[in-house]
Amino acid sequence: MTEKEPTPSPKEEPSVLDLFKAIFSSIPIPEIPELPPESSPSIVKSSLKTGIGDGEDISTLLMQFPWRILGALFIALTAQFFLQSSTSIILGAFLYIIAISLAIWSVISGDLSLAISLEKSSRKDDLTIRFIPLAIGLAVSLIAFWAFAGNKFTAVNVFFWIVGLGCILWAIWLKNPDTPSWTLRLISFVKKGEWRPKITWWTILVIGVFGICIFFQVHKLGSAIPEMTSDHKEKLVDVFEISQGETLIFFPRNTGREGLQMYLISTINNLFETGYSFLSMKIGNVFLMIFMLGYMYSLGKEVGNRWTGLLAMFLIGIAYWPNVLARDGLRHILYAVFTAPTLYHLFRGIRTEKRNHFILSGIFLGIGLHGYSPFRAVPILVVAAVGIYLLHERSKETRQKVLIWLGLLTLVSLIIFLPLLRYWQENPEIFNQRILTRVTSVEAEIIEPPLWVFLRNVWVGLKMMNVSSGGTRAVTIPDFPSLGVVSGSMFLLGVGMLVARNFRQRFWRDLFLLIAIPILMLPSTIVIAFPKENPAPNRASGTMVVVFLIAALALEAVLRGIKEKADQKYGVKAASYIGIFILFFAAVQNYGLIFDGFSAQYIERNWNYSELGAVIDNFTDTVGHPDQVWVIPYAHWVDTRLVAISAGYPNKEFALWPDQIETTLEIPGPKMFLFKIDDPEALTVLQEVYPEGAISPYHSKYIPDVENISKDFFIFFVPASEDISLETE
Repeated sequence: MTEKEPTPSPKEEPSVLDLFKAIFSSIPIPEIPELPPESSPSIVKSSLKTGIGDGEDISTLLMQFPWRILGALFIALTAQFFLQSSTSIILGAFLYIIAISLAIWSVISGDLSLAISLEKSSRKDDLTIRFIPLAIGLAVSLIAFWAFAGNKFTAVNVFFWIVGLGCILWAIWLKNPDTPSWTLRLISFVKKGEWRPKITWWTILVIGVFGICIFFQVHKLGSAIPEMTSDHKEKLVDVFEISQGETLIFFPRNTGREGLQMYLISTINNLFETGYSFLSMKIGNVFLMIFMLGYMYSLGKEVGNRWTGLLAMFLIGIAYWPNVLARDGLRHILYAVFTAPTLYHLFRGIRTEKRNHFILSGIFLGIGLHGYSPFRAVPILVVAAVGIYLLHERSKETRQKVLIWLGLLTLVSLIIFLPLLRYWQENPEIFNQRILTRVTSVEAEIIEPPLWVFLRNVWVGLKMMNVSSGGTRAVTIPDFPSLGVVSGSMFLLGVGMLVARNFRQRFWRDLFLLIAIPILMLPSTIVIAFPKENPAPNRASGTMVVVFLIAALALEAVLRGIKEKADQKYGVKAASYIGIFILFFAAVQNYGLIFDGFSAQYIERNWNYSELGAVIDNFTDTVGHPDQVWVIPYAHWVDTRLVAISAGYPNKEFALWPDQIETTLEIPGPKMFLFKIDDPEALTVLQEVYPEGAISPYHSKYIPDVENISKDFFIFFVPASEDISLETE
């Protein structure tokens, strides 16, 4: 079914702050304009709104009361509460059936309608391409492909790569003759002499919500997840090697990784001088999250309306799932970060029929492929989106144009992917190692039928949102869902509403949003050889873009439905109060999940590397040298390389086994040894070799782990010539 352009509304809808001002003051509530019936299938005509004192009988008032909408909302919230608290999964599932049924009933009856944007572009694309720059760009890109041999970025191959990409973009980018160039716009802006920026109540509201989201990104950035793991060590070693001239395209260490995050961390270190540290990794992810927030707002506006965009940005900005993945400092969040702009520009390109958005989608698709391996599912997603659209589009001319634009998207993403493509061609086994070990029997024998394992994985993966996100403590609270009560309940209501609307009106984006979830979950569900690794919130992180978008669509529809269905005098107030309460509850719950629930269990499972590093840093800053410090290894204790990184020495190895302690006698000056508090062998050897040494315990600020193993350790200090007191915590 071809989507038709709606008739514009004759009146401007009042902003939310206009409504809030009316609620909390004595001024009259602004009139909500009625839209013509043909304006959009998402806008349902409101019922007759009368005041309670108008003499209407009780049956009329009951008909006007939005009981189906409120019932669906509060029953869904209750159902998700039962699922999260593990009180009763069966009861939660039963309540969800009721809630989703009420939501579908509301959609069919016209009480609820999901917002949708259907405006088309009036500008036509004649499919012109500048063939000379295109030919030059392709030729130069071939040279770059050849020059990328050897898995290293150099000044030469990067130059050819950028020139080739620039020529191709010049060849295919469509300039709007009605829009002056950015240089002319800048000159005109400067010549004005005075600037009067237009600030509306909506602008203030967006800035306020954006500020709340940023607070969730930066609050307790260093302390909420304070300790690193071996994965962080591998990354930071790679970053250190970049500074030594090892500018690799693909980093083969630790089963292989794309290099975008390593170069981002290196840039953060150079800009802010934060060192090769956990903080540098986190700061980089904060910038990525802020970037994604803007695109979630734009994506919500594109799929629904501006309220959908605002809610999508808020829900993902305060959510426990993305914040945990961003704060762990690893690459996990990159999957979601580049999925959002790829989808936004693809959606907008299809809706407005503008070629440049397809090109921008290709740019973000290509960049994303340099980020995190699971992003390799996104090309499948793009093809699926175009395929679903073509099945719904009746115009042969439009279908042909979309296929050509898809070709341009593919070309641009391929050119950006070129360095990795060269590495893939040279080292296919290493490049594919991560996926091959999970899909085939390279590492583990596959006993059950692969198709059966995959289908079971899909079912388990889908339950990640509302029931259990698995047991990987590094990325989630074990057996707790990835979504909070509000986002979880709105997500399932949204799924039901999308199914209902798609059944009635056949909008291609409805079907796509539903299919996008299992596609984006493929990196988690396709682990045939290791099904226990599924669900994996990190490998399925791209799914959150669609999940929170659906949740925002549902919440916007519910609040708008309450406003339009309820009595005119109280509808706006009811929708506002309910909306504020729900969003406040979501923020409070997610704050607790991020900064209390996840942080506490994360610290329990990790050693206190930062404390050992701080002791070493204090020693080297005062009386000693890094070559006079050692950490005595012990089974299942700290990774000495992580201690070195925490101390600020990423290329140093502090490990010294007990039988090697005597070799340190040849080293002059003061010495310091750190060892596990229940390592009697280390203590005995140290006291034999250095009878003049002083031992003192370091009492960790962290509580013992789940097995009641203490994180305290001993400091054994050997003075240079006479006893020197050592202050410790």
